[in-house]
Amino acid sequence: MINNITKSVLSEGSRGMRNATMNSGAIDFLVKFTGSENFEKTFKEGMGLVEETANYLDGEGRVDARVLDRTGAIAYATESMRLTTRLMQMASWLLLQRAIAAGELTNNDVHREKHRINLAEIGRGHSLKGSENLPDGLLALVERSLRLLERIKTLDSMISATKVELMEVVASPISQQMNMLERAFKVG
Repeated sequence: MINNITKSVLSEGSRGMRNATMNSGAIDFLVKFTGSENFEKTFKEGMGLVEETANYLDGEGRVDARVLDRTGAIAYATESMRLTTRLMQMASWLLLQRAIAAGELTNNDVHREKHRINLAEIGRGHSLKGSENLPDGLLALVERSLRLLERIKTLDSMISATKVELMEVVASPISQQMNMLERAFKVG
């Protein structure tokens, strides 16, 4: 079950589920997590990596790409496109989590935006002919983005799992009856 702390993600904007969790005495995991130092660190790392990648691709990366042969240039273009797509999906996920926790989105908004983000299909991809000639700068950015992606995918699965657990707790008739009894006998 949920070790003394019911974790949740939101149902009706952030307000609907937050009200449900607060009525059950639970703590909103997403709000707590997005307000944490760990989330802020992950958020800054993700946004910083986006900026660093843009600077590399517009500067040093252009110089690095000019010295590649045709096969290497195609691999460079493909890998840089994969990298930017991966970073945009991760940045979208980070911004969405922050907006959900802040209560800035309705349930419909969350549903619509969540379906636009696909963390599953932005991983390493198949190997490319000429990839052995890719510049170290690009390869380092790719590896960092893949490590960050794995952390974000882990967080996303934790949030999704806690959402299901919360739905079970909130929807449980026994849980609802227990909450009513706790409120009835609560002093203060």
